[in-house]
Amino acid sequence: VQLVESGGGLVQAGGSLRLSCATPGLIFDSYNIGWFRQAPGKEREAVSCISSSSNNVYYADSVKGRFTISSDSAKNTVYLQMNSLKPEDTAVYYCAADPTWALMYSDNICPQGTRLGYWGQGTQVTVSS
Repeated sequence: VQLVESGGGLVQAGGSLRLSCATPGLIFDSYNIGWFRQAPGKEREAVSCISSSSNNVYYADSVKGRFTISSDSAKNTVYLQMNSLKPEDTAVYYCAADPTWALMYSDNICPQGTRLGYWGQGTQVTVSS
């Protein structure tokens, strides 16, 4: 199973990007999927996550109202629409997946990096001021 991110790039502050996470081979409706980011010198953080049923979503406080996560089960793809981008959004963005059942005792819906899950290679997002 591979998770393949795309859609990153260079954008000016205030602009928009849409990231895609394609998950060929994944049993899509059995996995929670999330977007994470890591900026140079900083720890990786969860940005937005969506449950396997798509009924539950999570957003970090820093992106609420600006980012929207969605999924398309027909395409086995999760999207992250990023609007009103800020320079502090600059980071490598990764998507990750963990089986929903493996997260049943977690306090949130985001993938926890279990050995049963998957990570993509990342896509660079750079926001210029």
